[in-house]
Amino acid sequence: MSRSRSDASTGSAQVDASVSDPLRPSDHADGVSDEVVSPKLGPIGWLRWGWRQLTSMRTALVLLLLLAIAAVPGSIVPQRSADPNGVTQYFTDNPDLAPILDKMQLFDVYTSAWFSAIYILLFVSLIGCVIPRTKHHWKALRARPPRTPARLSRLDDHRETIVELSPTDETDAAAAASRAIDLAAQQLKKAGYRVERYDTGKTLSVSAERGYLRETGNLVFHSALVGVLLAVGIGGGLTYTGQTVIIEGRTFVNTMLDYSSFNPGRFVDEDRLTPYSLTLDKFSINYVPEGEQGSGQAGDFVAHLTTQLGGGSAQTGEVRVNHPLTIAGDRVYLMGNGYAPHITIRNAAGDVVYDESVPFLPQDTNMTSLGVVKVPDGLPEQLGMVGFFYPTQVKMTSGAFTSAYPALINPVMTLNVYAGDLGIDDGTPRSVYTLDPTGMEQLTGGKTGVDSIELAPGETADLPNGLGTITLANESPAGSSGYAASVQRFVSLSVHRDVAAPWVLGFAILALAGLITALFVPRRRMWIKVAPAGHTLRIEYAGLARGEDPTLAGAVDQLAQKHGDALDAALKTP
Repeated sequence: MSRSRSDASTGSAQVDASVSDPLRPSDHADGVSDEVVSPKLGPIGWLRWGWRQLTSMRTALVLLLLLAIAAVPGSIVPQRSADPNGVTQYFTDNPDLAPILDKMQLFDVYTSAWFSAIYILLFVSLIGCVIPRTKHHWKALRARPPRTPARLSRLDDHRETIVELSPTDETDAAAAASRAIDLAAQQLKKAGYRVERYDTGKTLSVSAERGYLRETGNLVFHSALVGVLLAVGIGGGLTYTGQTVIIEGRTFVNTMLDYSSFNPGRFVDEDRLTPYSLTLDKFSINYVPEGEQGSGQAGDFVAHLTTQLGGGSAQTGEVRVNHPLTIAGDRVYLMGNGYAPHITIRNAAGDVVYDESVPFLPQDTNMTSLGVVKVPDGLPEQLGMVGFFYPTQVKMTSGAFTSAYPALINPVMTLNVYAGDLGIDDGTPRSVYTLDPTGMEQLTGGKTGVDSIELAPGETADLPNGLGTITLANESPAGSSGYAASVQRFVSLSVHRDVAAPWVLGFAILALAGLITALFVPRRRMWIKVAPAGHTLRIEYAGLARGEDPTLAGAVDQLAQKHGDALDAALKTP
C-alpha cells in the first residue's frame, strides 16, 4: 500500500520523536504543538466542584481546626451570655477598643455570624462525607469477598507447604483437598472472616476478608461528631443559666422575678419555667481556729435547702461546692457565700422607710465585705450608702479597718452616706451591688469631716442632717451570748439547665469508641489454596492488608500453623 507524503512526514516525525525520547509513547501530545484545552465547567460544573471540595475530609479537618481557633476569643474576651457585667466593665476600662471588638462580635463569639458560618460549613461537610461513605460501605458489606488470585506467590506475605498423603489413588487426594479447604473455611469463619469458596478444576480455594468494622468505626466516629454538633446547636437553644442570692430563711421561686441575672437560649420560653422553690434553711461553714496552721481557711461548707416541686411535698437537700443539687432537670450550684446584715432605717418621725437584709460581697479571705444600701423613698431626699462589714474588726497601722478572721467574733459595719439622685428614676438599669456617687453629696466619711457611721449588731446610730436613724439588727437567738449568730448568711446560687449535656456525652463516648475501633481493627484479606498433586497436597496461604498492618505476617504464620495442625489431626482420623 502506498502512503502520501504527509503521512510519511508524520510517521517520520513520530519515529524521530521516539528515537530522541524512547520513553515517550508514539501518540504523545506535545505541549508545544498540540495544546490541551480543559472543557468549560459552567455553573453546574462549578457547583459540583465546590461541593466536592466542601465534602472532602481535608476540608472537614480544616474547618474543625478553624472552629477550635474561632472559639479562642470566647475565653479571652468576656461574653454577654455568660458575663454581662464583665462586658460592661470591659467597655468602661477600654472605651476605644471595646466598640471595635463589639463590631467584630467578639463579645458574642458563639452566636456571631462568622462562628455560625464555620459551624454550619463543618456540619454540612461532615454530612457530605458520611452519607456517600455509608452507602459505599453498605455495598461493600453485602459484596462477596474477592476471587483468589491466580498466583498467591506474588504477595509479600505468602506461605506454602506440601502435605504428604498415604500412597493411594488420586481420588483420595481430591477428597483430602476438599477436607482441607472445608477445614480452612471453618477456621476462618470462627476467626471472624467472611468466607467465599472459589474452586477451579482440581484446585480448591477459599477467599476470606474481615476488618470492615474498621470502616464502620470510622463512620461511627464522624456520625458522632455530627451528633455532637447537633446536640450543641439545638441543645444550646434550650439551655439557660441564672444566678440568684438567697438569705437564710428566704425562699427562691423559679421565675424571672427571683433571678438576679438570667441568660436563656433562643428557644427558652421565660414564662414557662418549671415551677419549684428553694428555701435556704441554714448555711453551715467551719473555719480553721485561730492559732492553728491555715487559720481562717474555710473547711466544709454546705447550704441546707428545703425544695418543693410544683404542688409536691417538701424535700430537704444540700448544695456543696462541686456537688450540685438536681431538681426538675435543673442543676443548682453553690457559687459563693457571705454575710447579709439586716438594716432598718427610720425617718425623723420614727417611721420605718427601709427594712432589709443586704448581701455584702466578700473582698478577701477574712470576709471583709462590701455592700450598698439604697433608700429611694421615705426621706426628704434619696440616700445611698456604701458600707463595709468586718466579721472580726481590727485596726491596721494605717488607721483603716479590716477583718482579721472570717467568723463573727467582733462584727462591725461602717457606712458612708451620700444624698442626691440615685439615678433609678429614669429607667436605666442599675446594679444593686454598686453605687454611682456622681452628682450626689457625701455626708459622712472621706473629706467631709464627719465620721463614718459605725455599728455593731443591735446598735442604732443617727443619720446625718437629722434625717433619721439606722439600726443593725442582732439576729442571735434569745438567751445566746456572743455574736456567733448575730448576722445572717447568704448564698449565691447558679441554676443551670443543659438538656444537651447527656447527648453530648453520649455522642462523645460513641465517637471515642468509633475512633478506637477505626485505629485498632485491621482490614485484611486471607486466601488458602489447596491443589492435589499425586499423593501430595500443595497448600498455599497468603494475606493482604489494606493499609499498614505490621501484624499481617504473624497472622499468616498463625493461620498456616493452626490449619496445618488441624489438617494433620483430621487426616489421621479414619
